[in-house]
Amino acid sequence: MYAAILAGGSGTRLWPHSRQQQPKQFADITGVGQTLIQTTAERLRGLVPDDQLYVVVGRKFAHLATAQLPQLASHQVLIEPSGRNTAPAIALTCAHLYQQDPEAVVAFLPADHIIPQIQAFQQALQVAKETAAQGYLVTLGITPTFAHTGYGYIKRSQAIAQAVPGALPVYQVERFLEKPDLATAQSFLEDGNYFWNGGIFISRVDRMLAEIERQLPAVHQALQQIVAGFGQPHEQQQFEAAWEAMPNISIDYGIMEGAERVAMVPLDAGWNDVGSWDALADVLPLDSDGNCIAKGETLTIESRGNIIYGSKFIALIGVNDLAVIDTGDALLIGHKSEMQKVKQIVETLQTQKRTELL
Repeated sequence: MYAAILAGGSGTRLWPHSRQQQPKQFADITGVGQTLIQTTAERLRGLVPDDQLYVVVGRKFAHLATAQLPQLASHQVLIEPSGRNTAPAIALTCAHLYQQDPEAVVAFLPADHIIPQIQAFQQALQVAKETAAQGYLVTLGITPTFAHTGYGYIKRSQAIAQAVPGALPVYQVERFLEKPDLATAQSFLEDGNYFWNGGIFISRVDRMLAEIERQLPAVHQALQQIVAGFGQPHEQQQFEAAWEAMPNISIDYGIMEGAERVAMVPLDAGWNDVGSWDALADVLPLDSDGNCIAKGETLTIESRGNIIYGSKFIALIGVNDLAVIDTGDALLIGHKSEMQKVKQIVETLQTQKRTELL
């Protein structure tokens, strides 16, 4: 089985630790001593050999991917000249893998997720692999734990024959849904047939390329030009010229919503996309007062429900439900329920041209 880690994204809601020069996937957001992209690669160990692991990354951050994943050879780091969203990134990966094995099964995974229950994750991925080998496009549907309005959803329909008898169930996908309002999300949760869309997809290479040709002709045309340049003297120039013609489109919208034979394997493994600082309280241990101390030495007195990430000693007295994020050159303090607004700080700093803080 092959895997491709998709390492795009800026992570602006995790400022001040996620920066333009080191976005969240290349940072140790959780204080565990590994960056998010490193933990993504680590949870594939034993399922995906090192020589079958790829990363797709923008040119600006290729050096970070190479440094943080030293087990990868240079040809396993696929560099995008510019960001074009997930559909072109997946198409590029498939074009390279097609040269080796058109029927190879490859998993496409975001670089910036946390999945603490590795065994459950690998079991789901193994079932997805066997299902994809039968010609399905497969996604892992995250078992929802509350009525989240920030995620897209997947609605399952009937179960299909299991490729691995006795393993996790596999369902046909009825449809993909956009981010709902709260009332709709609550109805999804009560229904039981809806799952969060975590952006993890598994497919045979030839099957994905066939769907790209059918549904995204502009991507297919640009990809043909890129493939024609493989091994040629002007391969890089041809690649960059063709890449500029790539539309900016996600795999969800561009392929999965209109694809034929789409299946879903449920995943219940503590998944979290760590979209903002308040998410740390869902994935890290809490002390007896409900404080989440992600990093740094901390003393709390009559303080509860706080999230703390520090580069120095931090003491809190009589405060509750704050996020205190210290990175040495910047300090963020706010109510943890307002952490989605951190993006506004980044936008303001951009307007003020405070590049040293971005």
